[in-house]
Amino acid sequence: MLLSQIRNQDGSITVVAREGKEAYAVRGATSVYDLALDCIRSGRNDLAAHVTALGLGPALDLDGAYDEGRLLPPITHPDPAHLHLTGTGLTHLGSAATRDAMHQKAAAQEEEKLTDSMRMFRMGLDGGKPANGAPGVQPEWFYKGNGYSVAAPGGVLKSPVFADDAGEEPEIAGVYVIGDDGTPFRLGFALSNEFSDHVMERQNYLYLAHSKLRPASFGPELRIGALPDDIRGTSRIRRDGETIFEKPFLSGEANMSHSIANLEHHHFKYEVFRQAGDVHVHMFGTATLSFADGVSTRPGDEFEIEAAAFGLPLRNRLAVDGGARDRRVQIHAL
Repeated sequence: MLLSQIRNQDGSITVVAREGKEAYAVRGATSVYDLALDCIRSGRNDLAAHVTALGLGPALDLDGAYDEGRLLPPITHPDPAHLHLTGTGLTHLGSAATRDAMHQKAAAQEEEKLTDSMRMFRMGLDGGKPANGAPGVQPEWFYKGNGYSVAAPGGVLKSPVFADDAGEEPEIAGVYVIGDDGTPFRLGFALSNEFSDHVMERQNYLYLAHSKLRPASFGPELRIGALPDDIRGTSRIRRDGETIFEKPFLSGEANMSHSIANLEHHHFKYEVFRQAGDVHVHMFGTATLSFADGVSTRPGDEFEIEAAAFGLPLRNRLAVDGGARDRRVQIHAL
């Protein structure tokens, strides 16, 4: 089942469920957030069954709503400060050939000659998927922002004027709501564009935290249930109607050095991320970047990320925030 949200002209939200090609309104649902909390509080703990129990209303034109700019992210929070955007890096193997090459390179080098990134990658290969269910090695982790940093599907990804680059990262994100007792509940998974500044990051790996403080987008649809083991999608960039970049991307645990359970554990082990009612959108990493192929994006470029298992593709247009690059933020003393 796929869930999405349409913004109505009066500001209300219609929750949409889809299995196959037809999309229908979910009866009595005012938002995916409220739907999830109602499901948790009912004790059913099965979101798809909860939707089925509520029943479906009239058929809807999801593509038309997308074209009209009325699709919202597949979950929003009434207070955007309580939606957290985070992610993990160095988690994907890429192709089998890339995996083997990186593993052999790591094994062949002396420990003191490894870069920090290669060492972190090797740690994931060796300990990111523990067989006994115990926590594995912790991954690289970063913070991106809160609900104010989320761009809706079809909306603008706005790069700050001081940025050195504005590049896409096609990823899968886990979507979670924290129950009243602090228990994290996974609703499902969505496509995401973990938009980043790769030029800044390349200057010095300690700039990674700065490079990730950028907006992101996810959706348009939320896939309920387990994540497919092998996800194959496509990442594109269009400029003036022409495709200037197109490349497949792989995700799912078959293409990762960490299990999803391990990545989830190392995020939610922190009590601060288990606050009742909060929403978390946690991005699991990628092995495909247009930046790595020498592409330099421009304002007006359109990013498109698609994978058949996740419904509609995720599209966003690039813009740059206005103002002078060297403008200093004025701080006022009280």
